[in-house]
Amino acid sequence: MNGTVGILAHGNNHFILSGPVPAEDQALALARHFSLVRIGQPTSSRFDAWHLRDKEFRENLEWAVVVPGDRPLSTPVAELLAELRARNVKIDHLSRGCW
Repeated sequence: MNGTVGILAHGNNHFILSGPVPAEDQALALARHFSLVRIGQPTSSRFDAWHLRDKEFRENLEWAVVVPGDRPLSTPVAELLAELRARNVKIDHLSRGCW
């Protein structure tokens, strides 16, 4: 597993993930996957490279990907992305949403 940690923002939701920076298609699939509740279904091995983090220091975030959603980013996530930008963390803004 890649030791980096980042944020995947999707609309007004976000996920802190350990793993590599996802490519566009991977980010779209991750946003879809983590946005839907799947009770009792196993996680696809397709997502083995990423793991949800319950807690993480914002200083440890090394990448960010923003997937458009049907709602704008929440204020706290927008502020976090501004902090990351000020630290010169690369932020990928995708042009298409996951739905």
